[in-house]
Amino acid sequence: MNLKTVSFLTAAMALTSPLRAEEGGAGHYMPGTTASFIDALPGHPAFAIESVFTFYQADVSASRQLPVGGLRTFGLDATAYANSLVAFYQTPLELFGGLYAAGTAIPIVWMEAEAQVAGPLGTVNQRDTASGLGDITIIPFMLGWTNGPDLKYDVRFNVYLPTGDYDVGALANVGKNYWTFEPMVSVSYLSTKIGLEISAFAGVDFNTENEDTDYQTGTQFHLDATIAQHLPLFGGVAGVGANGFYYQQITGDSGSGATLGDFEGRTVGVGPVLSYLRQFGKTTLAAEVKWLPELDTEHRLQGDYVWFKLAFLF
Repeated sequence: MNLKTVSFLTAAMALTSPLRAEEGGAGHYMPGTTASFIDALPGHPAFAIESVFTFYQADVSASRQLPVGGLRTFGLDATAYANSLVAFYQTPLELFGGLYAAGTAIPIVWMEAEAQVAGPLGTVNQRDTASGLGDITIIPFMLGWTNGPDLKYDVRFNVYLPTGDYDVGALANVGKNYWTFEPMVSVSYLSTKIGLEISAFAGVDFNTENEDTDYQTGTQFHLDATIAQHLPLFGGVAGVGANGFYYQQITGDSGSGATLGDFEGRTVGVGPVLSYLRQFGKTTLAAEVKWLPELDTEHRLQGDYVWFKLAFLF
């Protein structure tokens, strides 16, 4: 099987985990969302549909504060499950030598959060749950190029819409209540001779103000990179490797709701990645599973991500 023919965009960039706004420790983008050759454009006209599941469990020590839902919390403990339905189409339209593509992703989220919440009479324990439609992502512009059978690179622009429910005073919200605009670039090398992969995806997130809490989340930079080896297995191609991520807020939070100051967040981590791809006629099946523990964080929750992606390329 030619590995060039089976890579496609995992538009899981739409998958949200709303408990972790920078107003609570992170932004719309989740580490590991786009990281490997599976997340690259296919390089030819194609349609893809995908289910992207993630599990995230994390906490923060009782001595540390996080601003969540307009509240000042201590010792936040949170769990989130989310599944996104993703669809995209790479068209035959050529611009600047690359092929144009567009897509969308619709997340369904369930979450639970518990913390000590500061109030006028001291701190009280609060526990909230929430579920439903999260913040939809539209990807109106993607443009991808190829250089030979092994090298792909692209630019893309993602928009996160505030479609999920949001309540001030709640620890668990399925929406963030602000827009995010995210330009990204990627490069993916996958040798068709020896199966070696080296991929990297980088982006910058620009956020609007959460008008309900008067909180302006600062701009974030994120970088995901994967190195893996791919080998023939059971009629398809299996891959094993590692995904590392770096996420850094590069400007401070602002607004009257940013009572803790700049509150610039950071997280770094690395974990194992397994993938499998197989072609059935003109349809390609792809699956990926990875565990990504956060190894060093600042001003945010620290925990573990588990991703599972299942996709079909037509």
